[in-house]
Amino acid sequence: MRVRLAYGTGGLEVELPDDRTTVVEPAYQPAAADEAAVLRTALQSPVAGPRLRELVAPGQSVAISICDGTRAQPRHSMIPAVLDELAGIVGDEDITILVATGTHRGNTEEEIRAMLGEALAGRIRVGGGRAGGIGVVNHDARDRDSLVFLGEHGQGVPVWLNRRWVEADVRITTGFVEPHFFAGFSGGPKLVAPGLAGLETVLVLHDAKRIGDPRATWGVLEDNPVHADIRAAAAAAPPHFSFDVVLNREQRVIAAFAGELAAMHAVACDAARELAMRPVQAPFDVVVTSNSGYPLDQNLYQAVKGMSAAAKVVKPGGLIVCAAECRDGFPGHGSYRELLHAHPSPREFLRTIAQSDHVTPDQWQVQIQANVQDHARLVMHTERLTDEELGAVHLRQTRDIAATVAAEGPDATVCVLPEGPQTIAYVDR
Repeated sequence: MRVRLAYGTGGLEVELPDDRTTVVEPAYQPAAADEAAVLRTALQSPVAGPRLRELVAPGQSVAISICDGTRAQPRHSMIPAVLDELAGIVGDEDITILVATGTHRGNTEEEIRAMLGEALAGRIRVGGGRAGGIGVVNHDARDRDSLVFLGEHGQGVPVWLNRRWVEADVRITTGFVEPHFFAGFSGGPKLVAPGLAGLETVLVLHDAKRIGDPRATWGVLEDNPVHADIRAAAAAAPPHFSFDVVLNREQRVIAAFAGELAAMHAVACDAARELAMRPVQAPFDVVVTSNSGYPLDQNLYQAVKGMSAAAKVVKPGGLIVCAAECRDGFPGHGSYRELLHAHPSPREFLRTIAQSDHVTPDQWQVQIQANVQDHARLVMHTERLTDEELGAVHLRQTRDIAATVAAEGPDATVCVLPEGPQTIAYVDR
């Protein structure tokens, strides 16, 4: 059986045994025939609450939150649709687009222009630039002067949010919804917190206790402590209007939802759950996964999502093979690499954080990876990191996925997640 994994921009083909391999993919839905019409209709007919045009008055300031460059949000079509809805009410100079980086690095001007598309190239000014036009600003979680403290919310979360967001007359989130490995689903409130939150807020939302809770996992919203406190933090300066899409495996728009945040996000999550979550009858000896290809597999930090998706359906002590291009190697920000390097084993890292209330940036990603490695053996396939670099963070490399799978023996059952965390397989009990 020849299976094509989402890997970088070109894909990766792998030969696997026909008789004992199960391929688990999201339910295929073709892209909307007229994407612009789907987006326009969603904005004109909200799930709940008034239309966006009815919420804005001339001269008001508008802040629009978008995903950063590590996410597959179709910003190039969603943002023009929002701007069309605002046309004739506010001018470009009244609008600021905030790149919801969370604790990630800011996107470069070149990246931002590519993210927003050529149609907006002449209308935006990145990080200041010329007078007039739509301002585009990277959120900086570490710049205290750019943040406003809004008190404690949820279960003891100190909420610091982006000042431009808090002070805007009208606040709009835009994003896309898919299962998330500890927040349940992406999109919605995550475009406020952690997307536009200060570092202190992000660290509390991602502490070891919350991340370690068994309900903090793919597709779970009810009683999920991470999701609950994300919603509470976002409510400190809530969006007046929210706009999310659901994407197919080609990262094309299937459906769009708009309106009041909670109602809109609930409907979008139902649509994403139906598309992306797939039952299997029993766990497997081997799971081969990707990280959904570029831009989601651009570094090893992001690839933890693919590892986590595989861990849901691998037997204890089984083998996970994760194919991620990692064209940027390790992330150029945060402490992910250093935390792994500083501990002699993943289990020792888990022991350390269990004994401390201190939270280090990126600790949550390492915690999830360490839990995966505590459950199963983990092997990477990536052309951009050396064996030595992977070994330093307790991972090993395979150049030949087929041979690695074959080495598990002639009776080993195999599961393949070609689209990685775009499909969340789970054992149907």
